[in-house]
Amino acid sequence: MHLLFVTSLVPDGKPTTGYEIANKAIVDGLVRAGARVTVLGFIWPGSSPLDPDNTIVLGEVDVRNDTANLSRKLRWLGKAVLTRLTVSSIKLRIISRDRLRAAIASAGPFDAYVLNGVALAGAFEDCFADKPQIFVAHNVEHRSARENAEAAASRVQKYLFNRESALLARLEQRLCASAAFVFTLADEDIEALGLSGTGRAAALPLVTGADASRTSGRTIERDLGLIGTWTWQPNRIGLEWFLRHVLPHLDKTVRVTVAGSTPADLKAAWPNVTFAGRVPDASDFVRSCAVIPLISRAGTGVQLKTIETFEMGLPSVATALSVRGIADVPANCVVADDPVRFAHAVNAMVARMHAGEDLTCSGAGFRAAQLTRLDQQIRVGLDRLATSLADGRAAA
Repeated sequence: MHLLFVTSLVPDGKPTTGYEIANKAIVDGLVRAGARVTVLGFIWPGSSPLDPDNTIVLGEVDVRNDTANLSRKLRWLGKAVLTRLTVSSIKLRIISRDRLRAAIASAGPFDAYVLNGVALAGAFEDCFADKPQIFVAHNVEHRSARENAEAAASRVQKYLFNRESALLARLEQRLCASAAFVFTLADEDIEALGLSGTGRAAALPLVTGADASRTSGRTIERDLGLIGTWTWQPNRIGLEWFLRHVLPHLDKTVRVTVAGSTPADLKAAWPNVTFAGRVPDASDFVRSCAVIPLISRAGTGVQLKTIETFEMGLPSVATALSVRGIADVPANCVVADDPVRFAHAVNAMVARMHAGEDLTCSGAGFRAAQLTRLDQQIRVGLDRLATSLADGRAAA
């Protein structure tokens, strides 16, 4: 079976976001299942595809809001309003339909599309209607947008997020309805997308490829380490919750370091927190931290930072949302949603580490279980697609 994997960003071997990590895990899983996979999509400026022989690059694109100036953001918004598309989709409308169709044709004969996420599928929805589809719902995007609207500080932001939510709800409904099968990244998202009981959906446990062997004998340089793209609204909601509600209850000796792109107003509001900005190696950063706070408070899907932490066997304290979609939470992770309980769990873990206790554990078992379940679920989806293809040939 030959699949055309349609994604906004193609794997380049240097994943910097959870979306990119998930993409590689899913493509690798499809290949292990015996599918031939050709990847089609855009690439970060200056990057090269990880597997050029099986990748069709549509061009370079930078879709990050934090690197775009005001003029570019206004152009995105204006085009989105005129075309009645989401802003995430309009960012990818930098090529024509004819050029996209030519790129699709260059893949040669293939059996079905894998529409990976809503952005590129929504930008050129009519270009993917000629063959059966698998839809990969990384999140319940309309619900995430609605949460962003509820947390937004200004009326303008609330309006924009609510607009995105309404458009995304209709787009997700269409993509789910037309797909032969839908993969989500959490069981809860199957119900949220209206697919429970249909037999057309399965949740994919993911792996990140974190090198757990380097965790043994690690050098602790920081007490707490948080890393992420904090300019992304769901991540910011979690970070603000931690800084506002958990930080005041931490022992005064506990040092907090936040790595990754962070809005200037958050840096100014918490001068006693170390904001490290972008770090050379995200895995090296988390290995150097005694305890990892996993602080998701908004969004859907699964938290890749949680999976990476568990694969590396690092001690952590997590909110319930941070461990959604994960069947087996390791023994060295404490789950707490109340900020006081969260802080007390962190204090106790850091104290034990300072006393010389090693709270790390092997992440090999967790990773192996995730990988086994991932391959099983992908097989379920491909079998359903194969049945759909056979039915289509019989009807023809």
